[in-house]
Amino acid sequence: MDPADKMIVALDYASWPEAEELVKALPNVKFFKVGLELYLGSSGLAVPKLRGMGKEVFLDLKFHDIPHTVAQAARRAVSQGVSIFNLHAAGGREMMVKAAQATCEQADILKVKKPLLLAVTVLTSLNEQDLSEIGLGRVAETVATWAAMAQKAGLDGVVASPWEIKMIRETCGPDFTIICPGVRPVWSASGDQKRILTPGEAISQGADYLVIGRPITRSGDPREAAAKILHEIETAGL
Repeated sequence: MDPADKMIVALDYASWPEAEELVKALPNVKFFKVGLELYLGSSGLAVPKLRGMGKEVFLDLKFHDIPHTVAQAARRAVSQGVSIFNLHAAGGREMMVKAAQATCEQADILKVKKPLLLAVTVLTSLNEQDLSEIGLGRVAETVATWAAMAQKAGLDGVVASPWEIKMIRETCGPDFTIICPGVRPVWSASGDQKRILTPGEAISQGADYLVIGRPITRSGDPREAAAKILHEIETAGL
């Protein structure tokens, strides 16, 4: 994989014009994440707009509902031409199985490449105390359990903190896709992320993709910030 393909820039903006300005400022970036804020702020138009610009899209809406509803949402995600989308592992095995089946079926119907379907594990903003407060066990145990369940349900991988990469590899093997948010260069503030590594550390640990937001989007020079991160990714991959 080209090192540039490993970086997904998070378009955490309230409207498409704001996001579009950044996309145009980063001509060498191929992959962008559309989350809840931009998806709703653009009335869903951010996805076709990015596709029209020749970009790949990670649709980060973390579907979590009854199995039928999530399966239907998965079909709509496939129809929008995204390359990756996700659901939340906390929705359970049946929800994930139905979503995986619907994803394959819809891709076959449309005769398109099947997007990667990933399960979100424990959010990078949470730590051991946070999980205890919501009645879950330790972070590592929860991530391992959910990752194994997602793999058995037919999903392609997980979204997880870089702290859990090694454990996920040991549990699910080398071909299971891992996308890591919670990645911060040493020159960037950590913000509300609690379980973080640098881009180079995450790649060295075995991450397939890194989601980078504020270190680029809130930089005074987004193009320079992206270039510095890409260099770190390339160097780590050597």
